[in-house]
Amino acid sequence: MSQACHCGRLDARGKPLAYAQCCERYLDHFDTTPAPDAESLVRSRYSAYVRENEAYLRATWHASRRPSRVRFDAGVKWLGLEVRQHRQTGEHSAEVEFIARCRSADGKATRMHELSRFVREEGRWYYVDGDWR
Repeated sequence: MSQACHCGRLDARGKPLAYAQCCERYLDHFDTTPAPDAESLVRSRYSAYVRENEAYLRATWHASRRPSRVRFDAGVKWLGLEVRQHRQTGEHSAEVEFIARCRSADGKATRMHELSRFVREEGRWYYVDGDWR
């Protein structure tokens, strides 16, 4: 049986999608297979955090806000992603509200609730920034 995707996306029958059928195509083939919408980008970026894929995270960060480096905290275990809502805010812009949960190496649980903003340029979606809730 294939590994369920980290992002938690479900198929039409309510079963978890396999990583190979979900975020893997975006992370492993960013040059040819960009995320088709802002929600898929949130999900694939979450998977990239789980897999500590700095190259994908930087590539999908808008150039105006892209950090020079993405740091990963040792021992963090990602526990799940919940996409609360997503909406187009313009022809080339969108927002996604999500909650990502993780546990630090010392066992402390964290819940990150964010309303993120995205832009589409030349057919690709990019994370711009977000407001913590």
